Amino acid sequence: MEMKMHLANYKVVKQMKKINEIPKGVKMIQAPQVWKQTKGEGVTIAILDTGCDTRHVELSNRIIGGRNFTTDDHGNPNKFEDYNGHGTHVAGTIAASLNNIGVVGVAPKVNLLIVKVLDRDGAGEYDWIIKGLKYAIEQQVDIISMSLGGSFDLPALHRIIKKAVLKHDIPIICAAGNEGDGSVETNELSYPAYYNEVISVGAIDFEHQSSRFTNSNNKVDLVAPGEDITSTYLDGGYATLSGTSMAAPHVTGALALIKNLTTKQFERELTEIELYAQLVRRTLPLGFNTSFEGNGLIYLTLLDNLSSSFRNLTISTYQV
Repeated sequence: MEMKMHLANYKVVKQMKKINEIPKGVKMIQAPQVWKQTKGEGVTIAILDTGCDTRHVELSNRIIGGRNFTTDDHGNPNKFEDYNGHGTHVAGTIAASLNNIGVVGVAPKVNLLIVKVLDRDGAGEYDWIIKGLKYAIEQQVDIISMSLGGSFDLPALHRIIKKAVLKHDIPIICAAGNEGDGSVETNELSYPAYYNEVISVGAIDFEHQSSRFTNSNNKVDLVAPGEDITSTYLDGGYATLSGTSMAAPHVTGALALIKNLTTKQFERELTEIELYAQLVRRTLPLGFNTSFEGNGLIYLTLLDNLSSSFRNLTISTYQV
């Protein structure tokens, strides 16, 4: 049996050439409320995906480099263009520029390293993924985003992921997968999302309901918007897609913002374990089984809201 990794069965809802909005998902996780403090400046994110539309007006000034590990463009390592659309969509949710046109990403000033490990058909050899992870580690990125998955638990893949996370303190955000059936009685496993070392992201809709397609298992860490997500697409355009692939980049961008906020707060760089703890502190339980939602919805202003509520409670207590 051929061992390959694939994009999950995400759905293209519609495509468009022009749009001007802050996407609902970006607003839902409260990213705009954080932009006065940070937009992700100085944080470098490696996106392991189908490449990127490097000339897209929303992304061209965010890309600092990249590498192609697929056979597209005759295997030219320096050409990491996207012929599928998936990687460009993910990149836009993370980092589309705040330029008053098109859309804006969760962390609109992060740096992007485009690591093309899936071809134009959305498929990639495990060896391409492993080489892409090694490259990202060598480039000393801060965060790795992987909206992809496979059914095989390959020890070599697990080893390089443990090296990135445990030895180099690089958080890895993974889409949980789209093989879900909506039942808590069944578990759907996708790798690398099912590895304990990564941060596995499930999907919800804008009504805060768990997406029927989202994988459920005991390694899901949290959820984010993953249905009808509008972002950048091929040929300088835009598209609305659905899938856990769309949920994961919301968390990737959010973690970039959290990294900058906490570095300032603690006056030092936090470890991967500490960053994960800070991420979980900013999750809002939605009432679903943990196999669907993990710790809950990423909600960046949760701590501020709790502090405000506590202060009001204290004031009212002393006014008795």
